Amino acid sequence: MIDKFRALPLRSRLALLVAVAVAVAVAAVSVTCWFVVRGKLYDEIDAKLKSQNAPLQSGDIDLALRNCSPTPAGRTGYGPMPVYYVQLARADSDKPCVSAYSAGTVKVDGSDQQVARDADPTVLTFRNGTDTTGKDVRVLTVAALVQGPTGGVVTDTAVMIAYPLKETEGTLNDLALLLLIVSGVGVVGAGAAGLWVARAGLKPVDRLAGAVEHVARTEDLTVRIPVEGEDEIARLSRSFNSMTAALASSRDRQAQLIADAGHELRTPLTSLRTNIELLARSDETGRAIPPADRAALMASVKAQMTELAALIGDLQELSRPDAVDRGPLKVVALHEIAEAALARARLRGPELAFVAELTPWYVRAEPAALERAVVNVLDNAVKFSPPGSTVEVALKAGDLTVRDHGPGIPADELPHVFERFWRSPSARALPGSGLGLSIVARTVQQSGGEISLGPAAGGGTRAVIRLPGAATPPPSEP
Repeated sequence: MIDKFRALPLRSRLALLVAVAVAVAVAAVSVTCWFVVRGKLYDEIDAKLKSQNAPLQSGDIDLALRNCSPTPAGRTGYGPMPVYYVQLARADSDKPCVSAYSAGTVKVDGSDQQVARDADPTVLTFRNGTDTTGKDVRVLTVAALVQGPTGGVVTDTAVMIAYPLKETEGTLNDLALLLLIVSGVGVVGAGAAGLWVARAGLKPVDRLAGAVEHVARTEDLTVRIPVEGEDEIARLSRSFNSMTAALASSRDRQAQLIADAGHELRTPLTSLRTNIELLARSDETGRAIPPADRAALMASVKAQMTELAALIGDLQELSRPDAVDRGPLKVVALHEIAEAALARARLRGPELAFVAELTPWYVRAEPAALERAVVNVLDNAVKFSPPGSTVEVALKAGDLTVRDHGPGIPADELPHVFERFWRSPSARALPGSGLGLSIVARTVQQSGGEISLGPAAGGGTRAVIRLPGAATPPPSEP
């Protein structure tokens, strides 16, 4: 049953739930209303029975007991037919003594005999019963205390006064039918209203579902859903629009990365292919290349392969999304990483002088990525420094500064230095892919820091990496 319910469309489930909820509410109200009306009608009948419970003359009761008859025999005259049932019940018999002016005979049960035995005229007992013809009646039973023939008190007799329930039951039946009809109409109307409300309320969801299906079918990420209001559907629509915008931006960046990578790879691959074809043609034709030229070709091939490998490594680094786990962040000594990077930079620039002033500073970062970033900054300083110049490196209070004495970066080119594949016109003849500073900026930002490049006083370029941290390692992570 639950599986069948879950298989229904959402709007059908909502309409069904609304109909069930209304049905339960209407049923509860209807039943309560019926019982309240029933109680009021019975209270009115009970009040009528109390008004008929006038004190009886002991002689009348004596006469009724001496001339005890199970039916209202002996009534004379042509007056109106009596409405009430009037009779006596004895504690030792279930046979009533019926008044001649009774509308009929009411069956005596054990509760009536118990009232007679209790002999307490202050207690009024009401119950529903039937007469000898099967008609339903409302019965009042109260104990009667009378003087017997010998002067003693008779305590085993009860007076029974009853009123027919035909009209009352007819009224209650009509009310039940009316409530049933109203409830049915209410449930059907609630179901129809629930279906209409579900359709109206789910229109934004239908639009959202249609947009998702369109994107899945066509991969068109330009689709946007109109947003109205501030409800949950509007929030969902905004989230979908933000998601498609982010996906479109990511796809555009991916396409741009592929295009830029293809452009950058074309040059070293073309040069490498040309050199290899020259070497292969020399072997095929038997025309030997002069040793000096061959050595130059081999050196060029080696340099191009090195440049190609570095470019592929940079592309792999940039192709990883920011959200991908890049390894656990650890507390690392930035001064030690800077010293290791300096050692590599000295090997690449043996004709340069390096001046370093490093004070301890501990940061939370991925060690390998941070070292690569520092190496890239130092490589740029080595690449643009003229022979015999000095590269100054300093680490103070979390600011790692690398200053060279090269030609510097023109002011109009500074906004582009961290863009992928961007290279200064003056640097395009030098080795490199234009990805190094992009990788540096990305790594520093992931570590919670920032990087800036600008002209240095007296010429050259000054790069500053700022990373949050402390001069001493945390006690838990020495």
